[in-house]
Parts: sequence; C-alpha cells; structure tokens
Amino acid sequence: MWKKIKPYVISVAIALIVGGLSAWISGGLSEGYEQLNKPPLSPPSFIFPIVWSILFILMGIGSAEVYKRGGTNAKRALSVYAIQLFINFMWSIFFFKFNALWFSFIWLLLLIVFVFIMIYEFSKISTWAAKLQIPYLLWIVFAAYLNLMFAVLNP
Repeated sequence: MWKKIKPYVISVAIALIVGGLSAWISGGLSEGYEQLNKPPLSPPSFIFPIVWSILFILMGIGSAEVYKRGGTNAKRALSVYAIQLFINFMWSIFFFKFNALWFSFIWLLLLIVFVFIMIYEFSKISTWAAKLQIPYLLWIVFAAYLNLMFAVLNP
C-alpha cells in the first residue's frame, strides 16, 4: 500500500513545504498587510492559509498522478510544474516582504501563464490531474485582481 501512496504523500509534502516556507520567509499576512487599503471582495485574512493549503494539496496530488503515469510527456509536465511552483514561491516574498505591489502583479501574470501551460501539459497525461489545478488557476486569477487593486489603492 505504501508504494501506491508514497508519490502522493511526497508530492503533497513538497507542495505544502514550498508554500509554508514562502509564507515564513515573506512574513505572510503581516501587520503591513493589515494596514494596506483593501480592494472590494478582499477576503478576511484567515481565509488565505486555508485556501492555499487546499490548493497546494491539489497541486501535489496532480503532480503525483502525472509522475505515476509517467510517459514521454511527464518530464516536461513536471518541469513546468516545478517552474510554476518556484514562481508561486517568489510571489509572496515580492508582495509581502518587499511590498513590491506592481512587480508582484506582473509576476502573478507570469504565474497564470505557467499554470495554464501546466494544466495543458498535465492534460496530455491525466485529465484528472489537470482538472485538479482549475481551482488553483481560478484562485490566482482572483489573486491577480486583488494584487492589481492593492497596487492601485496603495501607491
């Protein structure tokens, strides 16, 4: 049984560690965030760690599924996954630690592009793995709206 679930456990752990490390380095939803003018539709602070944890779990499950199925396209799909995970990792550092709101918005647009590519690459291997990434894509599109509005409201 362990052989069957091991890739999922490892992949989910990697995704959660990347997210947690990024939040720790960036200071997460710090005092500075609370002092920013917030855009309409901005969720309460406690929502973010819940949503991000769920999304990192879905990312990990999807990447494990791609890994397990293997094949000629898996290496490319997992490379795109790793790149988007790095872009995701850096976004919160740019936004929260360095307060680079405009740069963070552009960086987030880059993330959206890579998540689209990741979903496409995953879909070549597993439709299910690709579909697991749709909530992530929707969330980061919403995050791009929030980021843009934070940049506009906090010059």
